[in-house]
Amino acid sequence: MPTYPVKNTKTGETKEIYMSMSEYDQWRKDNPDWEKDWSAGTGGVMYGLPKQSEGFKEVMSKVQASHPRANLSRYT
Repeated sequence: MPTYPVKNTKTGETKEIYMSMSEYDQWRKDNPDWEKDWSAGTGGVMYGLPKQSEGFKEVMSKVQASHPRANLSRYT
């Protein structure tokens, strides 16, 4: 189930609710004083840098060689 951080527009109270999207849509209709708390983020956290395969690195090295002004160092 998705987690929805919400904030009460009148009181400033914040909380997280756990429910399906269809339940959340109905909950929003039933609770007009509550809105999504965008300051809490949108979810999805990535730690570190993704690993690139050796084949991808080789291709990017060739692209870098053909386009010397392109900054592709993070891919090679």
